Amino acid sequence: MSRAKSGPGKLLFLCVANSSRSQMAEGIARRLLGSGALVQSAGSSPSAVNPLAVTAMAEIGIDIDSQRSKSVQAIRPEDVETVVTLCAEEVCPVFLGKAKRVHWALPDPAAATGPDEARLAAFRKVRDDLVRRLEGYLGGRLEKP
Repeated sequence: MSRAKSGPGKLLFLCVANSSRSQMAEGIARRLLGSGALVQSAGSSPSAVNPLAVTAMAEIGIDIDSQRSKSVQAIRPEDVETVVTLCAEEVCPVFLGKAKRVHWALPDPAAATGPDEARLAAFRKVRDDLVRRLEGYLGGRLEKP
C-alpha cells in the first residue's frame, strides 16, 4: 500500500453524529498516512459508528470496527493541524483552534432509506468520494484489497 509522502500530521474529521462520514474518512486517512500521523474524528452530537459504514469500509480492506464516536469537545486543539468538516445539509460542528480548515459537503449516508442494499449503496458512494478526495489531498493511493 502506498503511503502519503506528505500531508497533515494531525488531522481531524468532523460531522454531526461522528457515525458515518467522519468515521470512514478517519479510517481511509489512517491507511493513507500510516502510524506516524494523528488522525481523529468527532462530532457535535456523537452517537455510535454505523454498522453500514463498517461494512462499506471492510469491502475495501479497512477495519473501522474498533473506532468509537466521540464529541468534538474531547479533542485537544493542540492535537489538530487540519480540520475537515463533512456536513452537507446539517450545521457542521465548530472546532476552536488555529487549525487549517477544509470543508467537503457530503450527504449523510445514514439518512438513506429503503432496503439494506440501497442504504449500503449510499455508504459506498460516500466512501468512494472520500477515497478520491483523500488520495488527492494527501497525495497517496489506496491499493485494492
